[in-house]
Amino acid sequence: MNDPAPTRILLADDHALVRRGVRLILDGEPDLTVVAEAADGAEALEQAREHRPDLAVLDIAMPRLTGLQAARELSRTLPETRILVLTMYDNEQFFFEALAAGASGYVLKSVADRDLVEACRATMRGEPFLYPGAVNALIHNYLDLAREGRTLPAKAITDREEEILKLVAEGHTSQQIAGLLVISPKTVERHRANLLAKLGLKDRLELTRYAIRVGLIEP
Repeated sequence: MNDPAPTRILLADDHALVRRGVRLILDGEPDLTVVAEAADGAEALEQAREHRPDLAVLDIAMPRLTGLQAARELSRTLPETRILVLTMYDNEQFFFEALAAGASGYVLKSVADRDLVEACRATMRGEPFLYPGAVNALIHNYLDLAREGRTLPAKAITDREEEILKLVAEGHTSQQIAGLLVISPKTVERHRANLLAKLGLKDRLELTRYAIRVGLIEP
């Protein structure tokens, strides 16, 4: 009887050394194999469309599109590809956003050598994989919501506005953003004006500071 085919993995991280180290961990297992790599969220989507991996392992802080933005798009366009977030951020906000974006698991890079392989296997079995701090956050959040009758707050900006905010903060012009997102420069300007109004900010510099604060780009 033949062994089942190994899980085909797309690995996305903007640091080549990190990708190399993670790939060594994954390719060292007989039931896991990395079939594609990407250096940013947009490339991750391109590679996913080309290779149709079983599992996408995504970093959060990446250029062009973050891992969370890529996860949302992957969940929408390739729902059969499961998603695992691998990040340096031990952060409740990112954890909850990752779950909302369609991720099945959240693994910290600091313990990737210990947790990543099991996280991949759990995700492919249809089980969630959460690091211990995330489990505590989930329990506390549930208890708070139950006690106070609250619901999770809605995001301040739309997914499209978030895409534009990230690209503005990375220094792209309205023309360049229009080309990347296949929309008109006028539409980019309208979204940009909406962002400034919604967030109570004055200019590109303040938008960039905000993008750093919420983890869309690294300082």
